[in-house]
Amino acid sequence: MTDPYPGGGGALAAAYVNQGAAIRLDRPDVDTITDLSGAEPLTVTFGEFDRRAAVLAGALAERFARGATVAILGENSLPWLVTFMAIQRAGLVAVPISYRSPAEVVEYIAADAGAAAVFADAAHATGYDFAVPVIPLADAWAWSEQGDPFPAVVPDPEEPAMFLYTSGSTGRPKGVVLSHRSHLWVIGRGIEGDSRDSRLLISAPLYHMGALSPVQRALGAGQSVVLLPRFDVRRVVDAIERYRVTDLNGVPPMIAMLLNDAEAIAGADLSSVRTVILNSAPASSELLNALDEAFDHPRLVFTFGTTESSPIAFTAPADGRTVPLGSVGVPHPDVEIRLVGPDGSVQPDFGVLQIRNGALMSGYHNRPDVPSPLTDDGFYHTKDLFQRDAEGFYFFVGREDDMFVSGGENLYPRAIEIALESHAEVSQAAVVPVPDRIKGTKPVAFVVRVAGSAIGEEELRRYSLTKLDPAAHPRRIWFLDALPLAATNKIDKKPLAEEAARRMAE
Repeated sequence: MTDPYPGGGGALAAAYVNQGAAIRLDRPDVDTITDLSGAEPLTVTFGEFDRRAAVLAGALAERFARGATVAILGENSLPWLVTFMAIQRAGLVAVPISYRSPAEVVEYIAADAGAAAVFADAAHATGYDFAVPVIPLADAWAWSEQGDPFPAVVPDPEEPAMFLYTSGSTGRPKGVVLSHRSHLWVIGRGIEGDSRDSRLLISAPLYHMGALSPVQRALGAGQSVVLLPRFDVRRVVDAIERYRVTDLNGVPPMIAMLLNDAEAIAGADLSSVRTVILNSAPASSELLNALDEAFDHPRLVFTFGTTESSPIAFTAPADGRTVPLGSVGVPHPDVEIRLVGPDGSVQPDFGVLQIRNGALMSGYHNRPDVPSPLTDDGFYHTKDLFQRDAEGFYFFVGREDDMFVSGGENLYPRAIEIALESHAEVSQAAVVPVPDRIKGTKPVAFVVRVAGSAIGEEELRRYSLTKLDPAAHPRRIWFLDALPLAATNKIDKKPLAEEAARRMAE
């Protein structure tokens, strides 16, 4: 197999035909996963991980019909990951479910996916009304210990490998159908670290693309992973120091929380971190500057993407140019990107991002009521607004459906948040609209100060007026110790909007 550095490519992709068997085995005795979910660390090698997945696949093939959907519910763990791989290896369809979702949403997803069973960790094995058996992940782990390895099913490339459910911000969650082809293409792009001798830390939830995809890519490329059950600042810092983590992966709110905990990082040895991979949500220049200082000038990698189109969209330019702060980079060489206006016409420098690559979804499961987001010529319409500068670098502006009108002006919350976060004493900001009798709506903001700051509302409002048009400045600013996070570890604006409405009514 051709070594996939830098970037991977066709040779790596061609080596695998089933996502569940996409494990690089030329160094079988090297540690692959170190699981920190239990009382003691649990580490397995690439060889043992592959054997366990193969043995468990055999047990699953005996219990479930070919093509059945099987759900997984629980925090990050080695049993979770081995079960996920074994499901696909056996010719079944994996359905990861967010354990942070309300019970009725968890139950809905299991039913909508037609799951034949739900594998759950001990903390999530009860409290739900499932119509199918709940099997402890501990049982799956035990099944993987003894038995004959099961030869991986050779699926049709377009056969579903997994359903990943979206957060359902505009209604009930949608199951994104992803084929074996789609994420074998992702795995074939290699890893984001500078070599497979690097060590990746994952603390975001595996039910989300932003964590699952880099772990799949690490397994396929032969990179070791340190796996935390959930994000926790103190445990992240401890894992970096203890295991000399070189690659840190997360969304910007997670990094902001880490950097804002001065006590946790004071005196910590973070010198092993060479690469910081920022997923999904945009990061402010101030956050990136703080990150650069805390980790001694690491390489920054932006993996902006979607569940429907994978995390692979942008990259650093091949000519070595530095990516400007706040930019997600230039289009990945294996991805086609365009910006379109409201009428669908291609625009040179501002519009909604459309993507075409080898990882596009097959469709939404069981949702004929939802129009396809794929264009007639095969591009995925992301609803994400981007700006392209004169040098070809792309900048996230906001969501097409987040934009609101205030007094006839189109306002984009992310642009306002970036302005607020440019203040040296602001760690994070979240902007939501509230009703206004004259303007229709107006922006208000919730802000997290940097540690030790006492900046007040009026001072920050005056500052915002130096950075924004008058129509865009937040009319009220409230301070919180932390912003609420959704199940994806992105900022959850629904409770903020509700809280803003309550405060404005007082």
